[in-house]
Parts: sequence; structure tokens; C-alpha cells
Amino acid sequence: MKPEIQAKFATYPVEAQEQLKSIRRLVFSVAEENDLGTVEETLKWGELSYLVNGGSTIRMDWKSNDPDFIKVYFHCQTSLVETFREIYRYEFTYEGKRAIVIPLGASDSGPLRHCLQMALKYHRLKHLPLLGA
Repeated sequence: MKPEIQAKFATYPVEAQEQLKSIRRLVFSVAEENDLGTVEETLKWGELSYLVNGGSTIRMDWKSNDPDFIKVYFHCQTSLVETFREIYRYEFTYEGKRAIVIPLGASDSGPLRHCLQMALKYHRLKHLPLLGA
């Protein structure tokens, strides 16, 4: 993990750190399982950011003004969040067309894994109904 990423994780409360690190592991796992190549991990707008070739950027963060939640952000000009809302209507809460809102301590990663997979493969799937889901 790059020093700037480690430093960012260190700014979060312990529970948020654990959950964000879990989602980070999920991103890397999905990329590896789907043979998507190297995951570019960086900070964008001060938030943890992940991207693979052919995918759409995934960002995630915890904010002190909404301390009970982690947010996983997706590019708002894609059909990603609209598709997630259609497929996983009751599994998540959403913030407009840009984020999945996850309560701290949530543990079920099946639907989130699928959403991350669609984002990481977005440019291969964007022409398919419901992104091929």
C-alpha cells in the first residue's frame, strides 16, 4: 500500500478503517478473479480511488458529517448506480446517481462484490441491458 493511502486510512476512526479496508480487499479480489489487470490505487478529491483498464473509477470514503456510513462512489454519468438500484433495490441505500451508502458494521459483501465487478468492467458492459446482470 502506498504511503499516501496508508496515511489516508489512518485519518479514519477504527471501525471505518476496518470497513474501508474490507471494501478495498474486495476491489482487489474482484479484479484478480476476473483477470482485469492491475488496480490503480490513488487519492482523488481526497478520497480512496480504484480503477482498472476498461473500468469506471470507484471511490470510497467516510466523512465525519455522516459518521455512521461509508459511501462508495461511482461516476454519475454512467448507468452504474441506476443499474444497482434496479438490481439491488432493497439491499442498499443510494445517494442520487453517484453512491451506495453502507452502514458501518455491515458485513454482507455479495451484492457489493457484484456492483464492484460491474464498475470494474463498465466499458465492456455498458452496451448491455442492466450491464449484463
